[in-house]
Amino acid sequence: MSETIRIPPREGHAVRMSAGDRVRVIDPEGGQVADVFAFCADDVSEYHSAEHTRVYVNRLFPRAGEQFVTNRRRPILTLEADTSPGIHDMLCAACDPSRYTGLGVEGWHASCQENLQKAMAALGHEGIEIPQPINLFMNIPVGDDWEIGWEPAPTSAGDAVTLRAERDIVLAVSACPQDIVRINAGSPGPIDLELL
Repeated sequence: MSETIRIPPREGHAVRMSAGDRVRVIDPEGGQVADVFAFCADDVSEYHSAEHTRVYVNRLFPRAGEQFVTNRRRPILTLEADTSPGIHDMLCAACDPSRYTGLGVEGWHASCQENLQKAMAALGHEGIEIPQPINLFMNIPVGDDWEIGWEPAPTSAGDAVTLRAERDIVLAVSACPQDIVRINAGSPGPIDLELL
């Protein structure tokens, strides 16, 4: 039996998962980025690490069957399946208040950093590190001149990625609220978590 959790646009949610548990991260409407974070349940100072994972898999992003590793180089998640176009990012930091100020936003704006902090705090984890996220469905092409682009997520409604926990973890996901650059086509939507 599975359970589906709807994460509203611009919000985040965290769940505890045991080793071997699987979750499907679904873009229910299409065109939406999901920032994913994974922390070891028994010590949240160990978390998925984009820079260590790139070295581990010798790629910018794992392929189906490959693993994400922690800042201590231990497997934490396996990318089991991907029914999306397969375009994801592990180069860009989570959006945060300073990012929106730099983009000209006046006043408060929801951010993946704050969504992560709130979701983790709700499970009793304060003062966490903010890792480089696993940006599912995020389209950041690298040009011939090494300049990066900010393109809309290429997903259609129902596209999904399935992840398996390799140890007991806390998984946090933000339905990215970015509406200044084009990654969510200017209109952030929800993300579904299907706990399998």
